[in-house]
Amino acid sequence: MRHITEEDVRRLLPMRDAIGVVRSSFVALARGEAQNQPRRRLILSDTGSVLHQLAGRYRNYFGAKIYATNVKHGAMHFHVLLYDAENAAPLALIDANALGQIRTGAATGVATDLLAPAEVHTVGLIGSGFQAWTQLEAVLAVRPGVQDVRIYSRKAENREAFAARAAESFGVPARAAASAEEAVRGAEVVITCTFAKEPVFDDSWLHPQAHVNAAGSNQAARREVPAASVERAALIAVDSLEQARAEAGDLLLVKPAEEWQDWPLYELGALLAEQGFTRPKGVTLFKSSGLGVQDIAAAALVYERSF
Repeated sequence: MRHITEEDVRRLLPMRDAIGVVRSSFVALARGEAQNQPRRRLILSDTGSVLHQLAGRYRNYFGAKIYATNVKHGAMHFHVLLYDAENAAPLALIDANALGQIRTGAATGVATDLLAPAEVHTVGLIGSGFQAWTQLEAVLAVRPGVQDVRIYSRKAENREAFAARAAESFGVPARAAASAEEAVRGAEVVITCTFAKEPVFDDSWLHPQAHVNAAGSNQAARREVPAASVERAALIAVDSLEQARAEAGDLLLVKPAEEWQDWPLYELGALLAEQGFTRPKGVTLFKSSGLGVQDIAAAALVYERSF
């Protein structure tokens, strides 16, 4: 059984390739050629620790990502167990902090490529933590014409450091915004990647054709997007309707899942598989939760490249 380290993952899974394989996993899932098992959680009420597990099958691989979190210490210890789908032989144990970070960004890249305006000049990012970096990296990979990146997070030193690093690493004008409004107003692409429980921007700040990537919350009681933006969206995409019904707080806190039928709500994979899909006019929203099949697709690519 091969052990693949974080350093190996970063070397073997560049963002553009990650976007390609995550796109492939979305389409395979839509066509019934892949499988996904929604996130499961084992909650330890006495310690505040939680064990999370996502599973999936992609091509001739299957497996699970397992990670632990603690209310005081955050998310820790991500690993993927990868198996051969034909004979159930164990193939690899993959250290997956970076893998999860990259594939989460890649899913946003796939959604942005499909749903954002063809020309994007300004990106507004709310959040400057671990996951925010690859969110921005993926958006810039699919919309290389960006001329202005504005970053806001609560601590000035964090947003300023993030902006300086982004400008140097990605070669785009990036700056810290003094407020969430300054980051969001007029941006054709908005990314939210926070631990917020309540909306982090106001609907009135959105560009008329904005595409919003809501990537921070995967819990039913947390949201980043205001109800007004959800209600008026011309199209809402989720990575899995089954998983969204359980944990997409951005939608569930607007109305319960049994009332979603009136929304223009689709799985991203179905849109990708549709011939001749065109972006509708107006605000679009991708509510990202993260799927096990995405982890397995990314892990399979890393495994194949590790020899």
